[in-house]
Amino acid sequence: MNVKGMVIVLAVIFCATIVQGFPMFKWGRCLCIGPGVKAVKVADIEKATIIYPSNNCNKIEVIITLKAHKGQRCLNPKSKQANIIIKVGYQITSIL
Repeated sequence: MNVKGMVIVLAVIFCATIVQGFPMFKWGRCLCIGPGVKAVKVADIEKATIIYPSNNCNKIEVIITLKAHKGQRCLNPKSKQANIIIKVGYQITSIL
């Protein structure tokens, strides 16, 4: 391999390592758009997922998976039901 080719390869590798550290989206990438619903029927809940703030999204998100393949709903993290789910989720993760 000639010197020019080696320099080009090294430049590409260098640029790739620098760009990897930058966020792709300036505002983050939250899964929930908008405030979310206030409550969901408890009987319809199959699973609750709590996503804590991170580099991708600076807010807490509570995602409810509904039974019978009815999809997912974002629960407003400030709602009473979400606060209960977050507390229970925190207790479970702190025990493990």
